[in-house]
Amino acid sequence: MGAAQGFRYTERADGSVLITHHGQVAATLRGGRAARFLAEVDEDPQLVMARWTGNYRRGNERTARRHPRNQG
Repeated sequence: MGAAQGFRYTERADGSVLITHHGQVAATLRGGRAARFLAEVDEDPQLVMARWTGNYRRGNERTARRHPRNQG
């Protein structure tokens, strides 16, 4: 799976984390969620941010659309 591009994050003074995608706010994490995100973001930052915001494709959308159980 290719890594998503265009994500950036900013740590704020109050401990929250702001994640943007192409300049638009995608998520704001606070408290424990922000701490877990910061601990995990070192692995692959673009993929981690895509996963935390839910903004990524899984690659199976076209296949699922053509599956017999999904036909009208």
